[in-house]
Amino acid sequence: MKRIIVSVNNDFSTDQRVQKVCNTLINNNFEVLVIGRKKTKTLKLKLPYKVLKFNLVFNRGMLSYAEFNTRLFFKLFFSKKDVLLANDLDTLLPNFIISKLFNIKLVYDSHELFSELPELINRPFKQKIWLTIEKLIVPNLKNTYTVNNSIANFYNKLYKTDFKVVRNFPKAQLSIAKSKLNFNPNDKKLIIYQGAINKGRGLELIIETMQYLNNALLLIIGSGEIETDIKKEVEKHKLTNVKLISRVLPSELKKITPLADLGISIEEDLGLNYRYALPNKIFDYVQAEVPVLVSDLPEMSAIIKKYKIGQVVNNRTPKKLALQIDILLNSKNKYLKQLKTAKKELIWENEEKQLIEIFNNLV
Repeated sequence: MKRIIVSVNNDFSTDQRVQKVCNTLINNNFEVLVIGRKKTKTLKLKLPYKVLKFNLVFNRGMLSYAEFNTRLFFKLFFSKKDVLLANDLDTLLPNFIISKLFNIKLVYDSHELFSELPELINRPFKQKIWLTIEKLIVPNLKNTYTVNNSIANFYNKLYKTDFKVVRNFPKAQLSIAKSKLNFNPNDKKLIIYQGAINKGRGLELIIETMQYLNNALLLIIGSGEIETDIKKEVEKHKLTNVKLISRVLPSELKKITPLADLGISIEEDLGLNYRYALPNKIFDYVQAEVPVLVSDLPEMSAIIKKYKIGQVVNNRTPKKLALQIDILLNSKNKYLKQLKTAKKELIWENEEKQLIEIFNNLV
């Protein structure tokens, strides 16, 4: 049984992609150790593999990355391993060095265009550091995959690499179990956003839009860097039809999502990372048989148009967006047939075949 160490620079508890990958590896005779970081608000999970979380002194900024990567290097150095799996650029450097020192296989899963993150675009010094790491290492990698064709094509063209695509589809949800929680008072329609509360996710826009949707309730599930700012925006506009709740276990989230009449993923075009995004939540909505409203960005809009499971935002001004949402909220039944078709196809069980092929043919 091959021993693989999986590195991820988060607390792992809500990282469904890494969890699915690890489960697939376990089912294909790998012994898995996940190394991540500990956060104050973490969720307890029962997992069939070992998880180690660093309790860091620095929790934000470059010092946090430096501390995590230094500790990761020494843990990798002194641990038994046959294969390494680095998730995203912020874990790649120590994994690359260790793979060379011990002459073992390294696999790289790029969840996004890390150097194009909105947090880096206006910080040229920090962006240059990550770009330097990327340019030094990525062209030398042989076992690589990413979340969609746009990112794969970007890297393959820029660095002459061979990134495969393993899309982050959810596991098949054969039946829909709805939560007993009451998020739909007074027969209002329910709009759901689930995921990180970060810059560029379109949350400010949807909150402004809620001023013009008196018959709807917006439920935001998640946490992130601008969570406090979003709460202030809700208070500023005196909105009683917006509710925020913290992160919940995936098992509970799967029960909440089917309550919705509309799922939103209206990210802004803040550089290539968001332009090429294909967020997990879109496919979670599909598994819950909930119509989807997405930004007019290539990967998102292609899914919506191909499967006809919702609409693409046609105007990002609050009043006009509210009109589009109002029509969608009353059209759920119109999309049910297409959602059931998409639900059968857009699942991890189909996508993981490519992942297994990669790990069975490491070079």
